[in-house]
Amino acid sequence: MSVAATEHVRRAPTILGITTGAAALAAAVFLSIGIGPIAINPITTFHVIATQMSGTADAVDQLSRTVVIDLRMPRILFGALAGAALAVSGASLQSLFRNPLADPGIIGVSGGASAGAVTAIVLLPPLGATALGWLIPAAAFAGGLLATALIYFLARPGRSTGTARLLLVGIAIGSGFAAITGFFTFAADDDELETIVFWQMGSLGSIDWAKLALATPALIVGIAIMISLHRRLDMLSLGERQAQHLGLNVMATRGLVITITALLTGATVAFAGTIGFIGLVVPHIVRMAFGPRHRAVLPISAVTGGLLIVIADTLSRTIAPPSEVPIGLFTALLGAPFFLWLVINSKQVKM
Repeated sequence: MSVAATEHVRRAPTILGITTGAAALAAAVFLSIGIGPIAINPITTFHVIATQMSGTADAVDQLSRTVVIDLRMPRILFGALAGAALAVSGASLQSLFRNPLADPGIIGVSGGASAGAVTAIVLLPPLGATALGWLIPAAAFAGGLLATALIYFLARPGRSTGTARLLLVGIAIGSGFAAITGFFTFAADDDELETIVFWQMGSLGSIDWAKLALATPALIVGIAIMISLHRRLDMLSLGERQAQHLGLNVMATRGLVITITALLTGATVAFAGTIGFIGLVVPHIVRMAFGPRHRAVLPISAVTGGLLIVIADTLSRTIAPPSEVPIGLFTALLGAPFFLWLVINSKQVKM
């Protein structure tokens, strides 16, 4: 068999995984648009979307258009992007740290974003829903950026520190921000506490087209850059010393991975709150099915992560209508048992 034919055989599972995952994600997005307290059949959903794209939206029922276009489409599309971002970040961090338990929250970005949001909820004066809807994500993103800046100051690549130091610094920073979050949670009144609890459990309910437009460029560019690093991540998964022998600039690559992870995690947490375990669970499922090569792991993790978030969001809107169950509850229900299984079956956690 020729080299080209061998390469073709090796890539077939990857192509199959990407195409199958993308098709499943597209189907889930389309079907999810019609599912909720107000059910809309697929034919009507397709008609509403088609007329909206063609500029003849006046020809459809206004209620159907409002539900499909204004309420559900932006949150579902953001959920698909957020799931992809968290899954890709998790896969990259696990290779960077050579730690099967690594997760986007491990470097402290999620903790910083949460602390920023909770601080804004408690300290800001009473504001209109529109202003509050923008200020909380802005504060969350600022907290995530602050966490990243602290990580670079304490364990920046220029100091030639290993990933163990970076991992420990991230844990310490995350714990510090968790203390800030706990303090403001304690100081919050009843209304603020309700907002804090719901936001920390994760929700796509506040996503509209304006927020989707703001977050989409950062998420798409970040995911694309991370997938383009698949060869470098393959080298890093062998160990820093081995990667250096192969000609990889380990410090530059590590800095780039941390920066993109901060961008993806910060943008997701800023608008949807804390959604846990996607970055932990999805990459492991993909590796078990398609092997460890990041050319397969990263894109398949992206479509799988998006699929899981879309499904979880659909469940959150349908289990107890008209109330909405926080999406983080569903991801935790999936992730917690998997996390325990991973800890029990891991021979060792590399630091």
